[in-house]
Amino acid sequence: MSADSPFDWQSDLELIADAARVAGDIALTFFGQSPEVWWKNEGRSPVSAADYAANKSLEERLRMARPGYGWLSEETDDDPSRLACETLFVVDPIDGTRAFIAGEKTWCVSVAVVHKGRPVAGVLVAPALHEVFAAVVGGAVLKNGAPISVSKPAPDDRLRLATPMDLIDVLEKPYRDRLDRVKHVPSLAYRLAMVADGRIDATLVKQNSHDWDLAAADLILEQAGGSLVDMDGQALSYNRPTVQHGLLCACAASVLPDLLQHMSAAAG
Repeated sequence: MSADSPFDWQSDLELIADAARVAGDIALTFFGQSPEVWWKNEGRSPVSAADYAANKSLEERLRMARPGYGWLSEETDDDPSRLACETLFVVDPIDGTRAFIAGEKTWCVSVAVVHKGRPVAGVLVAPALHEVFAAVVGGAVLKNGAPISVSKPAPDDRLRLATPMDLIDVLEKPYRDRLDRVKHVPSLAYRLAMVADGRIDATLVKQNSHDWDLAAADLILEQAGGSLVDMDGQALSYNRPTVQHGLLCACAASVLPDLLQHMSAAAG
């Protein structure tokens, strides 16, 4: 804890990292075992027995450890009392459920601590890939214990962009021709982590992503030298009455102005 702050975010990071690892181990016992699946949001979103089991473990461990924190999870009914909390946990017990159900390894447990609208500690645990990403505000960002950073493409380099094809199609051809589209990555949180560790240069995020998809990965990307912003270039705010977000851009800092300019021109 720093001398000028009453908050020990490093302690919170250690707490959520341990809880996320346990939840990941629980989810892994269901992986490849054809877990029971239900459909929510009028049949648009799958949820599996593994999601519920991981969520139960996270909620029991974290809420017991920090009873004064609020709670927001994809798999828990939203409690508006969270809005009165300065600090809360923001959780997706399995980000990338479709990949999980299909037997693909690109899914992760996402846990963040959000304080006054911004993440201050974040963890992504990808058990099937044996990867753990962790960050604390003002501190290091690590992948499996080693520092990571975003890519630093030169102005004339081709850009590795992960995004749906329909978003690429709206860009002007000269810019579009500079892009190498990366194969779709089902987990949004993991996709942002790929930007953070430099495997891709940028990703565009369609409308209607949620706080739980983004909060942990947002901090990991920020501490790695990147940005997750809306089309006005503004950082995201979490723990609002609505937890959905509009069109977003995540990329290395050097890529951001040019990408936003071209996206804005296409939208206009």
